[in-house]
Amino acid sequence: MVCSPKASPSFPWSPFFPQPGSLSSLLPGAMLMAIRLKGMEPSETVVLTREIAASGTTLDWPAQWRGLLVDKHSTGGVGDKVSLPLAPALAACGCKVPMISGRGLGHTGGTLDKLESVPGFSVSQSPEQMKEILERIGCCIVEQSQYLVPADKVLYALRDVTATVDSLPLIISSILSKKMVEKLSALVLDVKFGSAALYHTLESAEQLARNLVSIGNQLGMKTAAVLSRMDEPVGGRVGNSLEVLEALQCLEGGGPGDLRELVTTLGGLLLWQSGRASSVPTGATQIGQVLDNGAALHTFQAMLQAQGVEAEVSRLLCEGTEEQRLAVLKVAGTQEELRAPEEGTVQQIQALPIAQVLHGLGAGRTQEGQPVNLRVGAELLVSTGKRVAKGTPWIRIHHDAPRLSQTHRETLEKALILGDVEPFTPAAKVQQLECS
Repeated sequence: MVCSPKASPSFPWSPFFPQPGSLSSLLPGAMLMAIRLKGMEPSETVVLTREIAASGTTLDWPAQWRGLLVDKHSTGGVGDKVSLPLAPALAACGCKVPMISGRGLGHTGGTLDKLESVPGFSVSQSPEQMKEILERIGCCIVEQSQYLVPADKVLYALRDVTATVDSLPLIISSILSKKMVEKLSALVLDVKFGSAALYHTLESAEQLARNLVSIGNQLGMKTAAVLSRMDEPVGGRVGNSLEVLEALQCLEGGGPGDLRELVTTLGGLLLWQSGRASSVPTGATQIGQVLDNGAALHTFQAMLQAQGVEAEVSRLLCEGTEEQRLAVLKVAGTQEELRAPEEGTVQQIQALPIAQVLHGLGAGRTQEGQPVNLRVGAELLVSTGKRVAKGTPWIRIHHDAPRLSQTHRETLEKALILGDVEPFTPAAKVQQLECS
């Protein structure tokens, strides 16, 4: 089928695939530092991306899928569970979604960790298995295997130890090389900006978005980008298993408005790019319809079973009550609430302090391969723009420690910004689109 492995990878640094930090990694490490210091021309970034993609196998799909293969990528955030409802919603609209996702690192969450909070879910799928799942279900969410862009995994690890994580050409080549091997017809990128994002300002995020769109199009993928705010969490729940619960609410046509906004906007863009909608708003309406009528939820349930979840477990998750869902996903041993210190209007709930506390409680990792506590998380009990009374519970922390430390409490207190202003409607998450 599906894969065309190369007998000898064309990636020029393949002799240096031993452990990062060894003598054999000095040459690629020096190259990364040179790229970080000197930058790259767009044409050079295109060449680098192609070579990284060519370091492993390339997925190959049936000819009749041409024009249907779509995917998205997010630059990372807090509470960002968009992929979970988006992939099945797109599949319910007739697309094929071979989504290769990642794990959380630092304060940002990972799609694979969220899905692994579902008992039995297997993110490890061979190219042949991916093709079979796409044939039957229309979507799968999998990890980057050892056969797909292995050079990216090596370079990513080296970037961490060579202080080159923020290099624009390296970010672009890492993101787009993984999408190239999926043989996509259309790609949408959710580029975050704000205090809890890789790029803090809209202007710096715009630069990344424009470069990603330009180079993605040069590589043969119809590419667009959304710039979205990442000062506050996406939705009202943060943490792996809690985010699955909120994704299920979205798949039922409910859930937080900002989550639905991102899912319908990104999905609408992909349906328009792939020719399945006459405009972005029309595509967004189609995504909303499959969320509301149960088609996306049914597809998600089928994907769970196709990737190893027992039928009864998937039924309880997708058709059960919240109590039944919590019984499947398991609940942390302790829940503690913090209360508003005074009366006021919630001006902002900052994502970064919440993510830092959850990370310290075991929800995140500091290095690749480190285990995480999938039950650790937070529920926001108030929302931005609303008036709250002094003593109102505003956040509930789920954890397995005996109790929150004073440091944890002080950090969390920084997240709630109250003001003596009138209640208001929060700004939309999506700030702008980049489509050319």
